[in-house]
Amino acid sequence: MLVAQAAPAGQGARGGGARGGAPAAAAPSAPAPAKDLTGVWMMRNPPGKNGPWTNFTYTDPMKAPPALTEWGQAQFKLARDSNGGNYTLDETNDPVLTKCYPPGVPRVYFHPYPFEVIQTPKQTLLVYEYDHWMRRVHTDGRALPADPDLIWMGTSVGRWVDDHNFQVETTGFNEKTWLDRLGHAHSDQLKVTENFRRIDRDHLELDIKMEDAKALARPWVTTFYYENRPQWELGEISCSGDYLDWSQVEKGGREYKR
Repeated sequence: MLVAQAAPAGQGARGGGARGGAPAAAAPSAPAPAKDLTGVWMMRNPPGKNGPWTNFTYTDPMKAPPALTEWGQAQFKLARDSNGGNYTLDETNDPVLTKCYPPGVPRVYFHPYPFEVIQTPKQTLLVYEYDHWMRRVHTDGRALPADPDLIWMGTSVGRWVDDHNFQVETTGFNEKTWLDRLGHAHSDQLKVTENFRRIDRDHLELDIKMEDAKALARPWVTTFYYENRPQWELGEISCSGDYLDWSQVEKGGREYKR
């Protein structure tokens, strides 16, 4: 099924196989280990935090839409998303759904699947179940490149601010992805700053700030919430295999039609 038709991120149960068992217990969690994010994390909004719109955008689109530049507004008018109810799946131009493009950052967090953190002395790997995407966050003290290659998921560097806050800065994005599932665009000037804050053993908060002088009149900020799933293993979710039927394209090179 298409992601657009999936249950809201973190709101549905995930059982079976290596993911059997109930979510993290409601009892108070043990303290967070120092400078350690390792494990599998699944979005789950605590009561009273965020809202239903966190399945497709970062802030309430009616009360707190992003501040867009003229360029950003013009690009947004071109978007035909299937998540806000304005367009059907046959009408959308969402690049993830129609072209199987990578989601980019931070849109990758909207997919209702977990991600895993793997730490090594010189880098931290963020491995997303969706389409096997992985980000390599360099932690060897290097700075962000002054003239980065423009790629789907950007180039990332990270550092520990203290024992429980890990900050990641990412630049070098191409312009082929959307910021969210509603179709807000970004330019190659986009900078994404993420702060992974481990509250305790079982809970993680992710602060996200998007800055783009060409697309955003001011930074767009949000916070996502995650729970640890120590018994889970990442599965295999493939865009080309699970979402779209490319048989017509492969047979005759014709435009894909659902």
